Amino acid sequence: MQIILMGPPGAGKGTQAAELVKKFGIPQISTGDMFRAAVNEGTELGKKAAECMKTGALVPDEVTVGIVKERLSKADCAKGFILDGFPRTVDQADSLNKILADLGKNLSAVLNIHVPAEDLIERAVGRRICKNCGSTYHVKFNPSHKENICDNCGGELFQRADDNEETMKNRLSVYENSTRPLIEYYKKAGKYTEIDGRQAIGKVTEEMEKVLSSVED
Repeated sequence: MQIILMGPPGAGKGTQAAELVKKFGIPQISTGDMFRAAVNEGTELGKKAAECMKTGALVPDEVTVGIVKERLSKADCAKGFILDGFPRTVDQADSLNKILADLGKNLSAVLNIHVPAEDLIERAVGRRICKNCGSTYHVKFNPSHKENICDNCGGELFQRADDNEETMKNRLSVYENSTRPLIEYYKKAGKYTEIDGRQAIGKVTEEMEKVLSSVED
């Protein structure tokens, strides 16, 4: 089961990916995870990526694609994987097709958890996090029993600096502009399904599993 998981910041991708990992027994792989692994392993591509990151330069596509191929060739991906954060462009999507062909695999599905921008902004602006244990709350949807006090450890709750309306609008605008061509690409390929991320967490999981149960591996 080879899955691409898409969704804007705050849509709940992490929560849903964890459910798919449990359901299918396949790893969730983010671009950051792949880069860190390649750098830590000291592969040639990892060294090139490390040099770019050290100088603040963008990692070239050929290096990124090579690192993705290395990662997807590992034993834990034999039964499949969930890709998060790759591909980001149509060129990378074409490269992924070639990687999968070389590995004798097909792309099973592209799942996009869609949540309207106004809902995502409300989620972000109301989010509060415990300074001690990292527990997450929301002033409207999941408030702590005592204002600004963590239910779990009694720690102080705070709002992250980037959890504000202006920053969130900018992040969502960048995301939408960058992913729109990918959405069209995968729609044409017949691999794309949009899931309503405003539903209860369990309902979103149920819909994703229903889509995946009907696709050919």
